[in-house]
Amino acid sequence: MTEVRILPYSHVVGQTDLRRCLELAFIAPGIGGVLVSGERGTAKSTTVRSFSLMAYGGLPITLPINATEDRVLGGWSIDALMTGRTEWQAGLLEAADKQGLLYIDEVNLLDDHLVNIILDVTSTNVLVVHREGLDRPAIAVKFTLVGTMNPEEGWLRPQLLDRFGLLVPVSAETAVEQRHEILRTVLRFEEEITKPASSWLEQGAARDREIRKRLEQARARVGEVRTPDEILGLCSRIAARFEVAGHRGEKVMALAARAQAALNGHRVVTSDDVGAVAEFALAHRLPEAVYGESIKWTTKERDQLNEIISG
Repeated sequence: MTEVRILPYSHVVGQTDLRRCLELAFIAPGIGGVLVSGERGTAKSTTVRSFSLMAYGGLPITLPINATEDRVLGGWSIDALMTGRTEWQAGLLEAADKQGLLYIDEVNLLDDHLVNIILDVTSTNVLVVHREGLDRPAIAVKFTLVGTMNPEEGWLRPQLLDRFGLLVPVSAETAVEQRHEILRTVLRFEEEITKPASSWLEQGAARDREIRKRLEQARARVGEVRTPDEILGLCSRIAARFEVAGHRGEKVMALAARAQAALNGHRVVTSDDVGAVAEFALAHRLPEAVYGESIKWTTKERDQLNEIISG
């Protein structure tokens, strides 16, 4: 594992929903990535980086807001072309294929054209580049896409929102005990990283290896988990009842429920698995989100979901 001084994933306090969605996207890449929505200072980036270090052995490939299309996709070396040679310069998407996770902070501020290209590659696992009159043969790329956004700084277009498999709303903890634990952990980490050796960090790294092993086992067996037709019907009924735009919502819900079952060591998907993931598959596909009004999943939606599942 790469030696990077970052908070071990197992030491992250709270962020249960975000951690679950990151793990589900790792187990079932077909889910299509995770969008994290929330205000600044809620440990979105810290959690994603800690997860990447745990699951992939290194920090994620990070795409800067000012990235150009050449930087993202790659391109031919102009200097080489000037001398009659063709020399390919790989972009961030190929780097993400090698590392495993592509991270876009403030994805809502990135140019829509670039976001669309990245989402296309994420869904097809194929990178095709046309540059300087030369076509590069299509190459297979595969990575988990994670984006963060602060809704106060602007929204993603509905068409782009829908392309993210799961959406996780995050907010600052309100419980005093939880805030106390977060503060204690942050200060402890800042103290421990100054030491030449830290048993606290080593214990976290050991627990992270155990988590990674469990996730890799779930990823290996997810294809063997059976999704009964009645569960597929349940996903369709839920999507219809919530007036979800398009059909991607129920597909993501079914894939995430299967990943949830695999994570729990189950052989068959149940309605409990569907109930555990429905919010994250549907919240950004509700009519309110599509029309740019809000992304929310309140007690009303939870009660409605429970009614459908129990009915």
